[in-house]
Amino acid sequence: MSAVTEATTTPPPATTDKLRHGALSIIETFGQSIAVIAPTLTPALNITVVAATAGIACWLSYFVGTIGVLIVALSVGILAARHAQAGSFFVYIGRSFGPYSGALAGWSMISAYIMTAIAVVEAFPIFVGNLLTAVGVTKPPVPLWVFGLAQLAMICYAAYRDIRFSSRAGLVCECISVGIIIIITAMVIGVHGTVIDPQQLAFSKFNYGSVFAGLPFVIFSFVGFESSATLAKESGNPKRNIPIAVVSCAAFAGVFFTAIAYFMVFGDKDNTTAMGSSSSPFTDVAALAGLSWTASIVYFAACISSFACGLACINASARLLYSMGRYQFLHGSMGLTHKSHQTPHLAIFLSVGIVLVAYLCLLPAGLLNAFGWTGTLASFGFVVVYLAMCIAAPVEMKKTGDMKPINVVVGALGVALMLFVIYGSVYPVPAYPFNILPYLFLGYMVLGGIWFAVLKSKSPQVLASIMLDMEG
Repeated sequence: MSAVTEATTTPPPATTDKLRHGALSIIETFGQSIAVIAPTLTPALNITVVAATAGIACWLSYFVGTIGVLIVALSVGILAARHAQAGSFFVYIGRSFGPYSGALAGWSMISAYIMTAIAVVEAFPIFVGNLLTAVGVTKPPVPLWVFGLAQLAMICYAAYRDIRFSSRAGLVCECISVGIIIIITAMVIGVHGTVIDPQQLAFSKFNYGSVFAGLPFVIFSFVGFESSATLAKESGNPKRNIPIAVVSCAAFAGVFFTAIAYFMVFGDKDNTTAMGSSSSPFTDVAALAGLSWTASIVYFAACISSFACGLACINASARLLYSMGRYQFLHGSMGLTHKSHQTPHLAIFLSVGIVLVAYLCLLPAGLLNAFGWTGTLASFGFVVVYLAMCIAAPVEMKKTGDMKPINVVVGALGVALMLFVIYGSVYPVPAYPFNILPYLFLGYMVLGGIWFAVLKSKSPQVLASIMLDMEG
């Protein structure tokens, strides 16, 4: 056996380089998922595409999307209750369909979390610029892109320092930002004096084709709801807490998105054409209600939500890298943890480094363009694994003799929705450069596939280790 093969196949010591077991409560675990979703960013920006596509039935598109996401969440919950591993999707799918498939799932989710982190770091300077303008600062003291670097530095420190601190920081930021949106929405409703909008309740006038056409963009608002599964080693009672966190987070986000879509269209006087072309839809709604002074508060909420999302994404990508390093699917250094902080510091530094390089390289393209490109690439990484999860859950239950017909039905519905989302992302063919993004993602997956195929050929025992607990 060669020296290279020995280094690859020798498992790390079982007593070292562990994550901090049981450090997180169920609330802190929930905070991880809610931070990656970043609910505030939907009314602040993401809702525009759904409004332009689904029109007056925007809220219904979010409602249908909520049902689909809950189906996926239930599948994740089933697997999380049986496999409490930081590798989560890499382990779930690897133990259901084989280690090669699991490796590709982990590879896909790493790209999803890192691309989402890049997207929110790109968005942060936009929100800061809007915030400064709203408070009367027309000439920032430094170029706006510098704020993105500052945000990334804070994310790196928080992720490196302590998982409990970073989870709490993300949760607090999201509670504040979502609270701000809810309070301002309540003020808008108060100005109108009613919550009844006859046009949005006229079901016979809906274009149901448009409702379903908006689903790919609706699902993008939810991506990340599953990320608390990556904290399985650090959550107390993970086989109970992770499923609860995943499902409850998906449900909360669904209720929030559906309600906020309804009230925003109502507040915009049912003018979804204007909303669909706006760069700041929520502040437009507030302004129509005579609350233009709230613009700075909304942008502040978007800033802290962006920070929380970026931090949670780095935490999630680092845990996947850590797990794949421990199982020796990636370089063993990824499976190391800091002696005192018990965080996967090298995996964190690698994740942050990739985000930094991508952020700087994309600056010439413009912050808003880069946000759109990286956000779209991230969605591919999520949806592919969501589809696999809907298949893996009933397969897992069949292996243990627990499968019921309802499990097959639920899994089939989830698969159908994810296939529709994938189809809707590539057809009709979007304009350049969005038309080449699916092929960039495919190329990334092919590179990972080649690496794992070589690993399988040279060291098959490494892949077989996925059936063991190599994380400690």
